[in-house]
Amino acid sequence: MNLLKAASTVSLWTLLSRITGLVRDQLIAASFGASAVTDAFNVAFRIPNLLRRLFGEGAFSAAFVPILAATREREGDEVTRRLIDAVGTVLLWVLVATCVVGVLAAPAVVWLFGAGLEEFDLAVVLTRWMFPYIGFMSLVALSAGVLNTWKNFALPAATPVLLNVAMIGCSLGLTPVLRSHDIQPIHALSAGVLLGGVLQLAVQIPALARIGALPRIGVLPGALLAAWRHPGVHRVLKQMAPALLGVSVAQASLLINTQIASHLRPGAVSWLVYADRLMEFPTALLGVALGVVLIPGLSALRARGDHAGYSAQLDWGLRLMMLLATPCAVAMLVFAKPLVAVLFHYGKFSSEAVDMTVLALRGYGCGLLGLVGVKVLAPGFFAQQDLRTPVRIAVMVLICTQLMNVIFVPWLGHAGLALSIGLGAMVNAGWLMVGLQKRGLYSPGPGWPVYLARLAPANLALGLWLGWSAQAVGWLDLQAHAGQRAGLLAGVIGVGALLYFGALRLAGLPLKQFLRRT
Repeated sequence: MNLLKAASTVSLWTLLSRITGLVRDQLIAASFGASAVTDAFNVAFRIPNLLRRLFGEGAFSAAFVPILAATREREGDEVTRRLIDAVGTVLLWVLVATCVVGVLAAPAVVWLFGAGLEEFDLAVVLTRWMFPYIGFMSLVALSAGVLNTWKNFALPAATPVLLNVAMIGCSLGLTPVLRSHDIQPIHALSAGVLLGGVLQLAVQIPALARIGALPRIGVLPGALLAAWRHPGVHRVLKQMAPALLGVSVAQASLLINTQIASHLRPGAVSWLVYADRLMEFPTALLGVALGVVLIPGLSALRARGDHAGYSAQLDWGLRLMMLLATPCAVAMLVFAKPLVAVLFHYGKFSSEAVDMTVLALRGYGCGLLGLVGVKVLAPGFFAQQDLRTPVRIAVMVLICTQLMNVIFVPWLGHAGLALSIGLGAMVNAGWLMVGLQKRGLYSPGPGWPVYLARLAPANLALGLWLGWSAQAVGWLDLQAHAGQRAGLLAGVIGVGALLYFGALRLAGLPLKQFLRRT
């Protein structure tokens, strides 16, 4: 398997997902701006997303995929399929119970996230409509883990596009209908979220059937009891325990930050969300894509006892991350205003909202290397079925992040929350790196100092060009000329890419080293 090709496939589909996500966010920004109503929707949408991280691609995937990959490597497909059936059955029952409790307890859940919301009651209603989304998405995570283990990376990476398409379609199609009946138009977005969850699960079913790995899920109590007795289920649950704590720690930080933002001023939650959407471009395209590719490969290398290959694969991931994440960090720091203006400065999204979102984006940009690096380094532990070490690190990082909030929020407001997250991610990535080296799982390959020395001038050239372009053009003044402004942005980014990779070529960086196969 060509690792770069696999990572590129995931990245390309993720790019399409992020592009359609930006279109979705542009519609939301233009229609509702950064207001108390959008704060209510964003808090309500974060609640099922938090639980999705627990039961979906977070704790569950971190525990399930390494065990699944190791089982297939050692015991073959038939035993692996029985494991999938048992895990799928238990997961479905847990999800049904969670959704019922979540819908009933929505007021208490919203209070935990955003007690200071002006539109608190609206957030409760939206939460109840969107809560079943976690059920569909957790089953999607199960399907994605199976398909990735069978080296099918494209379909799981493509399915998030359907959520954005569903939200865009419902926003355009239902909003006029809701307005005509004097119903808050924001409800169209909650309908889109639920429809998106259904579609994402539906498209994975045929792919699972083709490889003979469609879970046979038992819906009767007897089937649940039989699935519960499967030894693989207990192995997954045992691994999930520390992973749940680790993900809970990360989500606790998000919960605290959302709660703080809800008390700052109307719009603060939304400013952070819009900045987070832009930050997700590099973290998803690079970090998530590399993590998805690395975990099954590292798990198989561990099962074969190939320690040198294990370290080399991590080294490959880190070098590729540095190559592509450093220019993204430079852009977020010096070119934030043009990015936010071109993407969101329409309709009800004011110039003040642009400035506030830019401050948050720069805060995230300070820690972008850490945010992406964690996605590359954590699989080094997950593939060893060691989830406790990342959890211990995450607990300490949570404490550090909240201590930084005490310092930064009174000074920088909502931007202080973003800066604390970014700097906390840098601490997390550094700690994971040290842990991998101490355990002998990773030894940096030769040539790192020369590699970094080649990256530095290329990033400097890019930063100078983007900084000049940010000041030379009146990006906010071109609001009425959307096409011209978008064309200028594309031109500036295109020239920047040529400068960056041209400088790397002049520095003698051999890009072919990333065409790694395993």
